[in-house]
Amino acid sequence: MAKILLISDTQVVLDELESVVDDGNHEIGTMADGTQLRQILAEDPPDLIIADAQIGNMGGVAIAHDVKLEESYGRIQPVGVLVLLDRRADVHLARRSGADGWIVKPFDSIRIRAAVESILSGERFEDDSFKPFDTMVAQNESI
Repeated sequence: MAKILLISDTQVVLDELESVVDDGNHEIGTMADGTQLRQILAEDPPDLIIADAQIGNMGGVAIAHDVKLEESYGRIQPVGVLVLLDRRADVHLARRSGADGWIVKPFDSIRIRAAVESILSGERFEDDSFKPFDTMVAQNESI
């Protein structure tokens, strides 16, 4: 059983995420912002954090960056971080933050479940749903 922490200041987002992720095999927690995250990480760390990109003063990208820095210093055990991005243009921010994966909104249950499974199994999840078509064609042609 994995512990998954959902972070968003929008109740609708938390409700939707919880309905998708809570399959009876995971322990689910929720937070409205990331300000108490370090305390949780020190006391009872989750296996996966799913954080909305835009949350008050500490959104998903900042959360991912903070978690990965704490991991690199050996202060916490590794924790997977999935960021929910508002637009495709923010992918570079998610990459630079060290996030283990991202999903570009609007999200759906299939991509969320795939991301959760990937990250919990130690893999990355890079959502290319809204990648420009010509970029995808160019990548396939080079194979």
